[in-house]
Amino acid sequence: MTSIHRNVSAFNPASTATARTGNERKSLNPLEKVVDLAKSGLADVPRFVKMGLDVFESAHVAELNRLFGGDAKPDRLSDGKFVGTQGQTFPPGTALGQIPGVTPKNNPNPSETILYVNGIMTPLDGQLKEMQSIADTSGAKVVGIHNATQGLVTDLAQCVTDKLDKGSNPAVDTLADTLYSELKAGRDVHLMGYSQGGLITARALFDVEQRLRLEDGLSKAQTEQLMSHLKVETFGAASTKYPDGPQYVHYVNNADPVPTLTGLGGSVDPLDFLKDAGKGAVVHRFTDGNLNPISNHMLDTLYMKHRVSFDEARAGHF
Repeated sequence: MTSIHRNVSAFNPASTATARTGNERKSLNPLEKVVDLAKSGLADVPRFVKMGLDVFESAHVAELNRLFGGDAKPDRLSDGKFVGTQGQTFPPGTALGQIPGVTPKNNPNPSETILYVNGIMTPLDGQLKEMQSIADTSGAKVVGIHNATQGLVTDLAQCVTDKLDKGSNPAVDTLADTLYSELKAGRDVHLMGYSQGGLITARALFDVEQRLRLEDGLSKAQTEQLMSHLKVETFGAASTKYPDGPQYVHYVNNADPVPTLTGLGGSVDPLDFLKDAGKGAVVHRFTDGNLNPISNHMLDTLYMKHRVSFDEARAGHF
């Protein structure tokens, strides 16, 4: 039976740009608070416009440049590839130890490695920035598996097929093959998935579970025991189900529509009985953000602020 730890903090609006201090907020009347949150959300708009332009450049303009003699590569050519420092890409099947990952700014030789899968609308440069944020926050080396973007509509369509476990997704294939190989070699793996990356993570984990059961003939208990060598963290993930076995920590912002509507749900969720965070999972729910739902979903400027070390999280110490 799934055990879900629900740790919900009090509402504490936070902006990625011009946030007021706690004392200033307390002095505001309800209408002023709404206006303050709206201003915070609007302050983030220029960043999201730039993100959209970056995605268009990666998914479309670069493709045209290539077709007409340019040397730029569309983002989809990196789909499912490993990502290392300075945006270097490596083909699936490359040993993790051979990939020079992104390291913390204050520690070029960390002892731990985290495998990270990004969400939708994120070109390679965007994932690289997220990897640096994870490295600085966790103190670990970060190796990415790139979930390429081809624009909002195509990315959302792929989310649907991922939820239905239909069609091919190169990022799922690379992650599943990597996890299976590492487990068979007796090595632990620490992985993170954000937004669609959390959905990709869940799909890959189910693939690994099935492979261990069908190809290797392991029992359910043996499979769970082997998969317990996986430490899994998700942030604003779009998956409602995860297989038993791995050690999970799921971060859900109640002000983020992605996990609350398409993932494990918020603190109040009438459909909670249909969802499965994985046996023994820790689900940390909190409320942070403004009136801009995109701001409330950001990995580097919001979710990383709430992350604690994996061991602390598993103990419920947030």
